[in-house]
Amino acid sequence: MHLILTGATGLVGSSVLDAMLKNTAISKISILSRNPVRMADDSKDPRVNVITHKDFESYTPELLDQLKDAQGCVWALGTSQTNVTSEQYVKITKDFTLAAANAFSTLKPANSPFRFIHVSGEGATQNPGRFSPIFARVKGETEALLGTISEEHPNIRIDSVRPAFVDPAMHDAIKPYIPSSGVTGLVSKFGIALIAPGIRHLYKSMHSPTEHLGSFLTDMAIGRYEAKLPGPGVFRLGGGYVIENAGMRRILGLRISRT
Repeated sequence: MHLILTGATGLVGSSVLDAMLKNTAISKISILSRNPVRMADDSKDPRVNVITHKDFESYTPELLDQLKDAQGCVWALGTSQTNVTSEQYVKITKDFTLAAANAFSTLKPANSPFRFIHVSGEGATQNPGRFSPIFARVKGETEALLGTISEEHPNIRIDSVRPAFVDPAMHDAIKPYIPSSGVTGLVSKFGIALIAPGIRHLYKSMHSPTEHLGSFLTDMAIGRYEAKLPGPGVFRLGGGYVIENAGMRRILGLRISRT
């Protein structure tokens, strides 16, 4: 099986790449990235092909030809709303994602629709209120538009997954590759260290350990969990599903409450 990955240099993307490298069912991994991917280089895995891609709003016939036999994608490309302007956040979060989904809808796997797994985030909403942050609004709008693409194009199936507190504490394999952001990164890490124990033990429904998250996103792209999707924490949106963090934990058999 040939899968595509974006965002491989980020926290979630690193966890997905680790899961893909460990999955023997995957025969080829095409990574679209602006920059070198150190984990991919260090792995020396012949299945990995890092494709330098500078414009995530454009997919040339030559690029799509390199991806023509791909059967799925984990779209982990993204950024925090605190790192960029509002306009940049919309472009990265919504415009890039929609451009890719439309481009990949032209790929036609032999036996099933192309699976596009969009990494969204807990708190995204299709019904924003007056005080909803830009993150919630833009992620929610992106989910809805992806659902429409999935409904209108039978060649592609798009599901959105909403991680919550993404926690790499127990995931040693990706720790050397977790990005840092100078002083801001240090402050963020200090804040995370303060709240992490409470989330891990008291609010398990909001806990997204990366060793499970990366595998879940990979298996979603493979189509492993189709029969388990209906249920609490998962709802239909257009032609696909939105899987909330509690839904992911239910499907994986992880505890949702502290009991």
